[in-house]
Formats: sequence, C-alpha cells, structure tokens
Amino acid sequence: MKSWFLLSLLCFLSVITLAQTEKIILDTDLDSDVDDVGAIAMLHTLADHERVEILGIIVTSNDLFAPQCADVLNHYFKRPTIPIGVEKGIPLENASKYTKALTQAFPHRLQNYDDAEDAIQLYRKLLAAEPDSSVTIVTIGHLTNLRHLIESAPDAISELSGLELIEKKVKLWACMGGQFPEGKEANFYRPDPESTKIAVDQWPGRVIYSGWEIGNNIITGGTYLKKSLSPASPVYMGYERYNDFAGRQSWDQSILLYLISPDSYWNLSPSGKALVREDGSNAWKRDEGAHQQYLTEKTPPRELAKIIDALMVGIYRDGF
Repeated sequence: MKSWFLLSLLCFLSVITLAQTEKIILDTDLDSDVDDVGAIAMLHTLADHERVEILGIIVTSNDLFAPQCADVLNHYFKRPTIPIGVEKGIPLENASKYTKALTQAFPHRLQNYDDAEDAIQLYRKLLAAEPDSSVTIVTIGHLTNLRHLIESAPDAISELSGLELIEKKVKLWACMGGQFPEGKEANFYRPDPESTKIAVDQWPGRVIYSGWEIGNNIITGGTYLKKSLSPASPVYMGYERYNDFAGRQSWDQSILLYLISPDSYWNLSPSGKALVREDGSNAWKRDEGAHQQYLTEKTPPRELAKIIDALMVGIYRDGF
C-alpha cells in the first residue's frame, strides 16, 4: 500500500515539475462543507512550490465567520496578506460546523465579516492589475459574486466593464459545479440558481467544469489526514469538527488537481455548452465552436485520493 502511494505521488510530481505557475483567484463557499478547507490547504501547498500564485480569495457565503476562517487558513500557511472579499449588505447566519471554531482558535487579521473587502471591487482590482490572459478564476461554490463581477460597470478601478475585464484578463474559468452530462448539483442550484444561469450563459471565454460526479467517488480527509496533521492545524480542526475524519468527497480539490496537471488524470468532453435551467439543474449541448468542456473519469478515484490527501497535508512541500 505504501509503495503504491509513493508511486502515485512520484508520477504526479514528474508531471507538474516543469509546468508554469498559475495565477489564481479562488471563489469559495467556505461554510457548509469541509472540502473547501481541504482545497485551500491544497492551494497553499502548491503555492509553496510556486505551482500557483494566490491573488485573492472571494468568499461567496452568508456565514458570519467565513471570511475570518479563510483568513485563519491564510495566516496558518504564512500568507496573511492575501486579500479576501465578501458580498456586502446581506443577512448573515452562523450555521457552519467549523468556521466559528477555527476563527476562535487561530490567529487572523479580520475581526468580523465586514472587515473583508467588497468582493466585486476586489475582483476588479485583482484582474485590472494582471497581464492580459493570465488569470484563472476557480469557483468552488455558488456563483453570486461571479455574476456580480460580470454585471459590474466601469469605475475608478478600470474603465472596462466586468465582462470586458474577464475577456481581457481571464484565460480560464475552472468551475466545480453542475452534473454532467445532465443533473442537478448544489453549487448550481443552491442558493442562487439565477446567478448560475447568468454566469454560465454570459461567460465569454473558456470554461472547464468539474461536475458532481468527478469528486463524488474521491474520498479524502479520513484516517490518513488525522495521522498526518498536527491537532494544532486548522485543517485538522476543520475535518475533526465536520465529521471526525470519517472521510469526505473531494469535489473542490479535484478542480485544483486538474489545473496543475490537466492532461494526467481526467479526459475532457467534446466542446459544448452547459444549459442551466431556472431551477439550477443543467444539461449539455455539444457544439464544436463553443469553449466549454467538462471532466470525465480516467484515473481510478482511489489513486486520486492519495494524491489529494498528500497535498492537503503538505507532503509535496516536505520533499516529494
């Protein structure tokens, strides 16, 4: 078992060694599920080895402690200045199993939700500052703030509209959402299917979807994570509070693994277009002239789970 695990890691590392650094804005609903915590931990591990540059984190959540929780993770991984944006002026609640606990237990700079920046202003500022066609937007939650970016008007930050900024600056939208070729998935239908439909219909460039079916069979965050992490880690506490290391699907982590090794672990569907219905369910229309695709399974989920688990606990950073 150990030799198979090491072989999987070595194959993974041999693929990504020569790849370029990806400039990433992460848009996360850090509250209801714990795979967002795992994805952020994984992202920081990759940033340690210059596989990604984390430009900013957009928290698309109405959880009272979600932006502070993101700040906790950034501090723990020694990137305390990463800007964090939230949707302003919305009703807030405290329903997460872990965000408040992490906020109370670990250092952070944001003292409350409103200390975070306005999400749309942050999106616009980050995009305007980067070279053309250089940014990947990764969404691992619902799409309210992305819709607001699309609809944003020219301002003091940029003379371009949101849609124009996207066309000019974004090379890829990598989206954990939907179910393919047809189905109904939470990021698309809950709580804001209207924003999903607008974002998917109006997006001007390339999109890769990692649907529900991709991460559903990749189970991480179990015994291996418990044994490998210090109890003094917020990632440890997040998984402990969520389900005491019973294991959880890796929906969010899968799209990050695709980004840094796009030819290795999944196949891509033929080009087409996601069709989002009013209730947030989706279908697929094949179209050779379109710029959207979705992941299809190639590598056994158990092999992918080993790689994702390792990256979440920082093994790549520790010498592989």
